[in-house]
Parts: sequence; C-alpha cells; structure tokens
Amino acid sequence: MKTANGFTLIEMMVALLIFGMLAGAGVALLTFSVRAQAAASERLDSVADDQRMASLLASDLAQAVPRITRDVVGANQRAFSGTNGVGAAPVLRYVRGGWSNPDGASRPSIQRVEIALTDDRLERRTYAMTDGATAGDPMVLATGVETVSLRYRDRGVWNTTWENDNPKILPKAVELSVTRKGSPALTMAFLVGATVK
Repeated sequence: MKTANGFTLIEMMVALLIFGMLAGAGVALLTFSVRAQAAASERLDSVADDQRMASLLASDLAQAVPRITRDVVGANQRAFSGTNGVGAAPVLRYVRGGWSNPDGASRPSIQRVEIALTDDRLERRTYAMTDGATAGDPMVLATGVETVSLRYRDRGVWNTTWENDNPKILPKAVELSVTRKGSPALTMAFLVGATVK
C-alpha cells in the first residue's frame, strides 16, 4: 500500500496559526519600538531646548549690569525689574554687558533685554540701542508654556517681585519656574551680575 506524502489540513492550519502569532508579535514589538524611539527623541529635544534656555539666561543674568535705561518716550527704567510672572508686562527686564560686536557696528557693548510670556511662548526680546529703541524680533525660549513664576534673592531672602529703593541695585539671584502643558515645573536658579566686581 502506497502512503501519501505532505501535510494534512489540520497540520497546515496549525502552522499558519503559529506563523500568524509570530508575525503579530513581531509587528507589535516593532510598533512599540518605533513609538518608544519617537517618545525618547521628543523628550531629548525638550531637554535640549531647556538646556539652551538655561544656558542663555545664565549667560545673560551673569553679565547683568546696573545701568538705568530710558524707554521710547524717555522715561527712566530701573536697571533690573522683575515680576512674579503674572500680567502682560515682561517678567524680567535687565541690561547685560559683554554684547560682542564682530561687525564693528555703531552700537554699545551693553544690551537691554526683556523676558516675556506671550500667549504660550516664553520670549527673549532685545533692543539694538539701550535707550529709546523698540524691541527687535523675539527669540522663543520655550513653547507650550502654561505658567511662569519668579523669585528674587537679596539679603538672604527670596521675594516674589523685585523692588528696591535704589534703581541701580540688582538682586543676587533669580529663580525661574516654567510649567509646560503635560510636564512638571522646571525650576532654574541663576546668579545675577556674577561677572561684575
């Protein structure tokens, strides 16, 4: 009697079932890997943005100088002013030294800077001239910002706003907390005028 070679229908169905399970597991693993890579890339981009913002603010505030300025109508502005992050006014306003001038343009080596919360963006605005100028195009420091809060250190105490009888006095340090949508608050502290003797 001659026997037939090959697979039975049940053996074929079992093989296809096992192949389908392995293929499904492979697709699920690949999907998870792609999603994890995208999430990690997004988080790394966010961390890099935070580090750029922290580096820029640390450099700015370390070079803050006690220079009173004038606005576009000629009114005196304090050398340093800061709010607690509430309201439409800039949350920080200061003058920094060390503004490099590689082109030899006719401008000072100090620069007036404002940090403001506009809609959901934390922006840095600069002025071409220290007195009487209008702000140039803003640089976006952070996006998706819900709240900003600040504190100012002077005489061993943290205050929520910067006020001093002498308009040339700078705080010793600034603490900035930025809360973005869906993220915990990022808190950074900076020395002010650290390079000024």
